[in-house]
Amino acid sequence: MEMSNWGVTNTENLTIQYCFPDNNLSCSKSIRPEAEYIVVYIFVSVTSVFTVFLNLLVTVSISHFKQLHTPTNVLILSLAVADLIAGLILMPVQGMKLIEPCWYFGEIFCSIFPLILYVVGTASLGNLVIISVDRYIAVNDPLRYPLKVNKNRVVVSIVVNWLFSFVYSFCLLYESLIYPERNHSCIGECILSVKLEYLILDSFVCLVAPCCVIFSLYVKICFVANYQAKQLNSATNKKARSEKKAARTLGIVVLVYLLCWMPYYLVTLSLGHDENDALVINIMQWIVCMNSLMNPFIYAMFYRWFRLSAKYILTLKILEPSSEYFSLFPEEK
Repeated sequence: MEMSNWGVTNTENLTIQYCFPDNNLSCSKSIRPEAEYIVVYIFVSVTSVFTVFLNLLVTVSISHFKQLHTPTNVLILSLAVADLIAGLILMPVQGMKLIEPCWYFGEIFCSIFPLILYVVGTASLGNLVIISVDRYIAVNDPLRYPLKVNKNRVVVSIVVNWLFSFVYSFCLLYESLIYPERNHSCIGECILSVKLEYLILDSFVCLVAPCCVIFSLYVKICFVANYQAKQLNSATNKKARSEKKAARTLGIVVLVYLLCWMPYYLVTLSLGHDENDALVINIMQWIVCMNSLMNPFIYAMFYRWFRLSAKYILTLKILEPSSEYFSLFPEEK
C-alpha cells in the first residue's frame, strides 16, 4: 500500500499558478478547465456519499437486528466499518487529488492520511482472510463450527487484526510520521516515498501471501461443498446449500477486493515514484477506494437479510418497539 506521489503535476498548455500566491516557498500548480473540476467533484461527492450511506446501512443492520449477531456477520461489520472510514476520509481526499495538484490540508495530515489508508487497506484484507477461515470451518466442519467459532473469538480476532494493521502501517511509514517535513520540498506539496524493498515486502505481506491463503481455502470450500451436496440428506443438504451460498457471496467480495488492489500494486511496482505518472497512480488509488462502494451492492444482490433490514431502516420501522427482533429470514416457499 505504497503511496507513490502526492505532488504537483505540470501539464503542457495549462496555465501555471502557485498553490499559495503570497508565499515565496509555494509550489506551482496547473489550472485545468472548469468543466473538469465540476465533473470530478460531482463524481467524487456522489460516490463518497453513497459509500458512507450504504455502509452505514450495513453497520446499523448488523448492530441493531439480533438475528444478524452471528460470527460471520460480525466480520462483515468490521469490513463495513473499514469501508465507512474509506467513504468518510479516503475517497474525498483521493478524489481531490485527481484534479487538484496542491495539498491544502497541512503538514500533519499529509503524514497521517497515508497511515489511515494503510491501516484501512490492511485491516480490510485481514478481515477477508478471517472470513475465508470462518467459511472454511463452516463448510468443512459444520457440526463443530459452533464450538470452534463464536462471537467472542471473532471479536478477539478482529481486535488483533486492527492492532496488527496499525502497527504494521506505522512501521512502514515510520520515517514519514516522525519527520513530516520530508514529505514536501515546497509549500503545497505532499509526497510520500517508500523504498523499493519496503514496497516489495508490502506486496508480499498484503497481496501475495493473503491471496495464496484465501485462494487455497476457497478451493477447498468448493470441493467440500460439492461433495456434501451429493452425500447429505435433504434436511442437512439445505443447511449445506446455505453455507455454500454464503461462501460464494463472500468469495465474490474477496474477488472484487483483489481486482481493485492488483492493478494498483502492478502500477506502483512498475512505475515507482515517477512524478510524470502521478495521475495514473492517483487513478489506481481511486479504484482501490471504490472497492468500499462495491461491497454493499454485493450484499444487496446476494443477501436477502440485507435487503429486508435496509427496508426496515429506510421506512423507519427500526424505531418501533422491539424492532431488533424483527424476522429477517422468512421461510422460503
